[in-house]
Amino acid sequence: MSERLGPYELLSRLGAGGFGEVHLALDAEGRTVAVKVLHPHVAADGLALARLAREVETMRRVGGPHVAEVLDASLEGSRPYLVTRYVQGRPLSAVPVPVAGLGPLASGLADALLAMHESGVVHRDLKPANVMMSEDGPVVIDFGIASALDSLSVTASGAVVGTPGYLAPEILEGGAAGVEADVFSFGATLAFAATGRQPYGQGPASAVAYRVVHHPPDLDGVPDWLAPLLRECLSTDPAARPTAAQICARLGVAPVSHAPQSGPQPSAAAARPRPADDMSTREWRPGAEGHRRSVEESRARHREKVRRRWLIGSGLFVSLLAAAAREPLPEVALFLLAAYALGVVSDAGVALFSRGPHRRARMIVDLASVAGAVGMCFGLAAVFSTFTLALFAGTALVVGIVFLLSA
Repeated sequence: MSERLGPYELLSRLGAGGFGEVHLALDAEGRTVAVKVLHPHVAADGLALARLAREVETMRRVGGPHVAEVLDASLEGSRPYLVTRYVQGRPLSAVPVPVAGLGPLASGLADALLAMHESGVVHRDLKPANVMMSEDGPVVIDFGIASALDSLSVTASGAVVGTPGYLAPEILEGGAAGVEADVFSFGATLAFAATGRQPYGQGPASAVAYRVVHHPPDLDGVPDWLAPLLRECLSTDPAARPTAAQICARLGVAPVSHAPQSGPQPSAAAARPRPADDMSTREWRPGAEGHRRSVEESRARHREKVRRRWLIGSGLFVSLLAAAAREPLPEVALFLLAAYALGVVSDAGVALFSRGPHRRARMIVDLASVAGAVGMCFGLAAVFSTFTLALFAGTALVVGIVFLLSA
C-alpha cells in the first residue's frame, strides 16, 4: 500500500545513501518524481538542516538535461525531504564498464559540472553511483547535498561525506571543498568509466585515501584523446586543474541553457522573483487543501479517460460480434446489443445521480456509445459477410486478451 508524504504519494523505495532513502513517488499532477527522505539522525541535526535550507534555494537554480533538478523541499517536521526529477536508468556504477559511449558520457558530465558551478553549487560527492545512465545521456543526481550536510554531528552519526577514491586530496587533508574538488571527482569518475577500474585501487578507505594524496592515478587503458585531460583533472594541486568551462571547451561541448526544466512547481511563493541574497526560504509547497483537490481531480480525469476507452473498445467488439451473429443467430445479436445497452444505460443512470461536474458529458458519451454500437452493427452486417465478421471478431478477441495480459 502506498504512503503519503506531504503532497507526494510514495510508490516504492529506490535505494538509500548516507543521508536518506530515495523513493519513487507521484506528485499532485500524477507525474513521477524522486523523493529523498532524510535519515532520522540527519533530520535531528538542526545545524545540518539549517545549512541545507540555505543551500536548497541555490540548488533549485541548477538546471539542464544532465542534472536531476531539485523541484521541491520540505525541511521542517519529523520527516524532512527533497524532491528531484526522476531519472529512469541505472547508475554508472552498475552498468558494464568500460563504457562504450565514452564521448557522450564525458560531454554530458562536463555539461552537468558547468551547470552546477555556474549556479554556485559544489556537488562534493560526484562518483559513478551518482551518475544515472538514461536513454538521453548521463544525469548527475544528489548535487549539493553532501556539501550542505557536511557538519560534525552528521558525520559523527555515520554518514560518510564523500567517497575515498573520488574525493579530492585537499578534502582528505582537511581543506575546503571548492569547485576544484568536483573537477577531481569528474576525472576519477571518467577514469572508472574508461577503464572499468577504480583509479586509485580498492581496499580499506584509509589505504585508498593515502594513494589519492601520495600516488598518481591508474589511467592505463584511457583513450589518448581523454588521458591528458584526466591527468590534469586528477592533479593533487587544485590550482592546476581545469575549470568546468575549460573542460567543456576541450571536449567540444556547445553552451546550452541551464535553466531548470519544466516540472512540478513548488509553490506560488517560491515561483515569485526574489532578491539574489534572499536565502531564507525553508519550504516550498502549496496548502494541503489545494494539493488534495489537485490529486482528486487528476485521478478523476484518469478514471474518466479509462472509462471512455473501455466504452469505445467494448462497443466495437460487441458490434462486431452482433453483426457476425445477425444473420445466422439474430437472437444472439439482439441479446449482445441489449446487454451492452443495459450496462451502458446503467452507467448513465449512475452519472445522473452523481454530483460530479461532468455528469452531463458522461451521460451524453454513454448514450452516444450505445447508438454508435447499434449503428455500427447494422452497417458492418450490410457491408461484410458473416464469415469475414466472425474472423474480425475472433482477431479482436485475441488481440484484446493479449493486450490485457501484457498490461
